[in-house]
Amino acid sequence: MLSVDTKKKELVGDFSNKGREYQPVGEPVRVNVHDFLDKELGRAVPYGIYDLLNDEGWVSFGDSADTASFAVEAIRRWWNEMGRDRFPNATRLLVTADGGGSNGHRVRLWKVELSKLAAETGLEITVCHYPPGTSKWNRIEHKMWSFISMNWRGRPLVSYRTIIELISATTTASGLTIRAEIDPNTYEKGVKVTDEELAAVPLRRHDFHGDWNYTIAQSNSR
Repeated sequence: MLSVDTKKKELVGDFSNKGREYQPVGEPVRVNVHDFLDKELGRAVPYGIYDLLNDEGWVSFGDSADTASFAVEAIRRWWNEMGRDRFPNATRLLVTADGGGSNGHRVRLWKVELSKLAAETGLEITVCHYPPGTSKWNRIEHKMWSFISMNWRGRPLVSYRTIIELISATTTASGLTIRAEIDPNTYEKGVKVTDEELAAVPLRRHDFHGDWNYTIAQSNSR
């Protein structure tokens, strides 16, 4: 069972970060007086995966766009690097997600990319979207993202390495551990999915709110 979501994009560089951190008196960390984008460093685009059963997290960081392809690639990376070893006998995967954004229930590319993942892994993937206005119910929000935000509060995110180290160092009393990696791929916005491509997705809508709850398997017969 996974809870997935995108965190807000973060400026990379010597920028002020909300919060406070203890420093020697008279030795504050110097940051830029503006928050204009550094074109060389860009923005960090984080997509997170939270394993509800084991209190483990995965964060993929990209530097292009938050698209459905990027979101599903993050799930693929979690499965290849963590999930497959953790659940060697798994045949099904349950994903809970917000109703909008790159993993929105209306996003055609999200379903197409998930069908590719299902074919690659042999997993039956069930997706349950939260209703509009309930994104804060998503477990990743208060089980992972909130602790990451507290851990890097007040610290300038000067590089991708700094971001990854701060995320990887995030722990809780309940035993939360997180792994973070950079996704070097480039993702383009505005990729169109035709009616024919969507119809080819082996998707079975559930009886209860089939737009929000559905299963993607390797064939329609399952």
